[in-house]
Amino acid sequence: MNPSHELWFEDVVVGTEMRSPPHRVSAQAIAQFCDVTQDHHPLHTDAAYAKSRGFPGVIAHGLLGLSLMEGLKTSMKLYENSSIASLGWEGVRFVRPVVAGDEVHVRFRFIDKRLSARGGRGVVTEALQLVNQRGECVIEAQHAALVACRETAAR
Repeated sequence: MNPSHELWFEDVVVGTEMRSPPHRVSAQAIAQFCDVTQDHHPLHTDAAYAKSRGFPGVIAHGLLGLSLMEGLKTSMKLYENSSIASLGWEGVRFVRPVVAGDEVHVRFRFIDKRLSARGGRGVVTEALQLVNQRGECVIEAQHAALVACRETAAR
């Protein structure tokens, strides 16, 4: 399912699955992430070194992949005006490397939702996978988000 409108807490149906558009991970993006995070490990900067460690080339940081999971989901504009906050990530597993040149997308499913005690908002939990062009899961995680109820927007 790809919604044609923004989701509010009431719109989320547990069990619904979604998929983001694909994104190619470039060596340049990996290098930029190195600069932003100050993590210049040779696995991320030196193809010969990465190959000596059994990888086909420069690999992305696991945290770059995790960031892409959120970014690709955000690009779908599901919670453009209803998002209040990310409450965190759990069960993050880096299953396979993301290699420069890989094309990835996010596949996710709503697995839980509950109203917040504060009212006018609720917690939505998603099970996510970052999937490469071969259909392989490279990262998996769960994410909890605080999402506004539609009634809150009408105020």
